[in-house]
Amino acid sequence: MSINDSKGIFSSVGGDLAAGLVVFFVAVPLCLGIALASGAPLFSGIVSGIIGGLVVGVLSKSKLSVTGPAAGLAAIVLAAITELGAFNIFLCAGIIAGCIQLALGFLKAGSIANYFPSNVIEGMLAGIGIIIILKQIPHAIGFDKDFEGNESFIFDGGNTFSIIGEALGFITPGVVIIAAAAVALMLIWEKVAFLKNIKVLPGPLAAVVVAVLLNEIFITAGSGLAIQNTHLVNLPISANFNDFFSNFAFPDFRGFADTRVWVYGVTIAIVASIETLLSIEAVDRIDPQKSYTPTNRELKAQGIGNILAGFVGGLPVTSVIVRSSANVNAGGKTKLATISHGALILGCVALIPFLLNKIPLGALAAILILIGYKLAKPALFKKWWSKGIYQFVPFIVTVAAIVFTDLLTGVALGMVISIFFILRENLKSPYFFEHTEHQTGDIIHLNLSQEVSFLNKAAIKLTLENIPKNSYIIIDASEALYIDHDVLELIKEFQTTKTRERNIKLELVGFKPAYEIDNTLNRQFVYSEESENVAEPIAAANGAARKEHKELIINLTEKNKKEEALA
Repeated sequence: MSINDSKGIFSSVGGDLAAGLVVFFVAVPLCLGIALASGAPLFSGIVSGIIGGLVVGVLSKSKLSVTGPAAGLAAIVLAAITELGAFNIFLCAGIIAGCIQLALGFLKAGSIANYFPSNVIEGMLAGIGIIIILKQIPHAIGFDKDFEGNESFIFDGGNTFSIIGEALGFITPGVVIIAAAAVALMLIWEKVAFLKNIKVLPGPLAAVVVAVLLNEIFITAGSGLAIQNTHLVNLPISANFNDFFSNFAFPDFRGFADTRVWVYGVTIAIVASIETLLSIEAVDRIDPQKSYTPTNRELKAQGIGNILAGFVGGLPVTSVIVRSSANVNAGGKTKLATISHGALILGCVALIPFLLNKIPLGALAAILILIGYKLAKPALFKKWWSKGIYQFVPFIVTVAAIVFTDLLTGVALGMVISIFFILRENLKSPYFFEHTEHQTGDIIHLNLSQEVSFLNKAAIKLTLENIPKNSYIIIDASEALYIDHDVLELIKEFQTTKTRERNIKLELVGFKPAYEIDNTLNRQFVYSEESENVAEPIAAANGAARKEHKELIINLTEKNKKEEALA
């Protein structure tokens, strides 16, 4: 940890510790739920939460990202444990995944994060926000059939909407009252300046305390509103500290001789790395301080975390957006919040699990619902709509795909749509026309754009083929940073054969020496007052040829306008 990190941590200790406590409340049920969904021992999720906070939290350079077991890996882990037959053998796959991630960090593979478009990243945030809201509605009304942390739309037992419909038939009044009270309290906390400025007691923490007290009042009064244990946090209770450490599992090293273990190790490494990079990009985007996280350092930290998790019986870990968002919304400023949440998991689960088991899941659902709303605010949708269809479509496709499939599928579809629009735009604008009128005739200026790829060959070829006879054309490559070889060959062919066949006067300007095309004009001359004389070669052209030339420009311009309007 650097000196600057230390200064930052000590300048906001109270607020970070409070934020760490909020993240701790959110993380514990998620750790247990993801372990349950993975077919692993419940304690393995707790181990991963501890490592994510105390190990990855220290090694990472991210100020706000929180690491732990990820829902996106649950299906892979479940399949691996089922096929391999033993959790201890599966742990070898986790160690392999960690080693691969560590190697990727040294190979600087983290730079791939720079290629995720902003509309896809923000679409991912909005999609996750909607998922959080939909998934937590049943928990907020006392129906806990769906495990905490599930992000899939379709799963065993139904889908997200069917679970909500089923939940409406099993409403638990006490849970509803506590969840509603928690939401109301957090909203008040954000509106009242005095309360909002109490950094050591953020609204979500106050909501948890009030929820526990309300339920204790219901229990003491013998009220029917008292919440049953099935709707409370349910941590495994150890008899003492030594008993707690006996829950750790260790790998069966014979697993390294099994090729299936290596396949799962590589799979987990790839998925975990992509999810981590996506989460890091998203967290940096919602960070009020607009910090930048070194992604290669993050892959190394995640790799070490997964190696250690494999050695002591933990699930594979990634940077996770839900817990990270909770950290941001609770006012976390430095990595102390992440580290303290890991320390709290270790200390509280080892020493006072019976106190944590008094927390209603409805109160935690209320916290997550507000987090989800902040990630998917209507203003975010308005923002991308205002940027035009090329930006909005990849955004909304990412949102919808994440809600109805899963995180990686949604992001992949968003990336495909985004790339499609980039290519479509690139195909439409490899150049632009400038129609200039002179006293001796008209000139076509064909100005090439910065990037002219092989995808633009067809459009440029069509344009050159439709240049009228007896025309005068200037092809300007001064702004082009890259011109594909096929396009250069097309221009050379036009220069050597087509111009003679159709009596076209061609001038070239701005082509780099590497292109092996001789420039026939100086660009300063082309755009100076002296350029009036450039039109001299068409002075003798008849009126019909000039008219045909003008109509071509007008038709092409109108065609482009119509295409843009239809798009």
